Amino acid sequence: MRPSDLVRLVHETCERLGLAYFVSGSVASSYYGEYRNTLDVDIVVDLPAPAISPLCSAFAQPEWYLSEEAAYEAVQRSGMFNIIHVPSGLKIDVSVLRPRPADELRMDRRTLVTLEGGIRAWFAAPEDVILAKLEFYQLGGSDKHVRDIAGMLKTLDVPIDMAYLDHWALRLGVHREWAALKIRLGMA
Repeated sequence: MRPSDLVRLVHETCERLGLAYFVSGSVASSYYGEYRNTLDVDIVVDLPAPAISPLCSAFAQPEWYLSEEAAYEAVQRSGMFNIIHVPSGLKIDVSVLRPRPADELRMDRRTLVTLEGGIRAWFAAPEDVILAKLEFYQLGGSDKHVRDIAGMLKTLDVPIDMAYLDHWALRLGVHREWAALKIRLGMA
């Protein structure tokens, strides 16, 4: 089992259950930028409570560990829970879509991509990956988030919407981190 296999399973399961989702985190930043090894796949999913039981059935023991109780708690507080592939230790970090304009817009802006091996999945737009990484960095995350953003900005084949980034960095309260990063990368 590889992270790309997890992405495929997430896509197939969410499509079958009718759940809107997108991949974010280091898998998305690696897709858009420079590769970084990871043992988890971060997803954001619009998960109504009635879909929890079918999701748990799709990722059933003994191959998978998914706490139904943790999933219900995450839905109630717009938090997160994990799905663990027991044999490999690989993990899917599931964040429940928060009811805030920035996250609803991120879901609207997601894009269907095709990975190596023909694996298809919904990914957050590159600007939204950058904003999420800035939020994690601000919360005390490591410099890996800054390196991921720098890798994306250096290697991305499509133009970045800087006005969108500037606007949402201000609205999300990460404008200082964004401004400092632009200076550090010679973009300001």
